Amino acid sequence: MALSNEVGQKGKYSILQNAKGEIMIMMDSRIGGPENPRFIYDGGDTAILYRSQESSVAFRGIEPDARTPLKSISEILIVEIEDDDVEREYIAPMRFVKNISNLIVKS
Repeated sequence: MALSNEVGQKGKYSILQNAKGEIMIMMDSRIGGPENPRFIYDGGDTAILYRSQESSVAFRGIEPDARTPLKSISEILIVEIEDDDVEREYIAPMRFVKNISNLIVKS
């Protein structure tokens, strides 16, 4: 079941859930691999994937139907796609915060 889809600066992402309740995010590949990744979420319409000290991704416009399932998991499968092929996949533990906007720095 598709829960969310957005076209953003780098491309689009999809949040998918299987029958067991596991959640996967498919997104465009980024430069460099993940190092101790974390998925940060507060239950609203924005989440952040910290891939490494040099790389993080903000997911904006998360659909309301995706929010409750995201709040009920402890980890999420991240799949990075390059030219319609899987570039890499990894598990990111969930970290819940009170207000994610406090973590977003605008340049």
